[in-house]
Amino acid sequence: MGTVVFFIFAIMAIAAAWGVVTSKNIVHSALFLVLSFSGVAVLYVLMNADFLAAVQILIYTGAVAIMIIFAVMLTLRGEISESNPENHHWGWGALVAVLVFIMMALVILANPDWRILATPWTSGGSAEDLSLLLLTKFMIPFEVAAVLLTIALAGAVVLAKGVKESK
Repeated sequence: MGTVVFFIFAIMAIAAAWGVVTSKNIVHSALFLVLSFSGVAVLYVLMNADFLAAVQILIYTGAVAIMIIFAVMLTLRGEISESNPENHHWGWGALVAVLVFIMMALVILANPDWRILATPWTSGGSAEDLSLLLLTKFMIPFEVAAVLLTIALAGAVVLAKGVKESK
């Protein structure tokens, strides 16, 4: 049963990603992006990565995709049905994506001892373990990232609101 659910949501995520690239309406592209992010979140749940699934839903699906939609709606002028006309070169993008995939596969398959981390992660992968790491060992980088994101949000509000010219 898990395999069937995996293939359903994997195909959904890939089809939605295809819709992001090929849609001529930029709002539809953003909504396809939300669907793709949601499909990836379900795949995380199937891999027992509950924390990553929650982050995927909260941050990517909820915040990033909605921010993109608001940015498009705030800045778009004119007819929205042809708001993304420069996607007729998708063939070149597909070719580059296939070549990058082949190159990455060759690097991974050619090096059997290739690892991302020097030492394997021995603790569990639950949300409790990750929260303990974020609030003990990696507390300073976590707080710096929070402050940086808050400053970026304030800058986005100022840019979206606009600055009045002084006379």
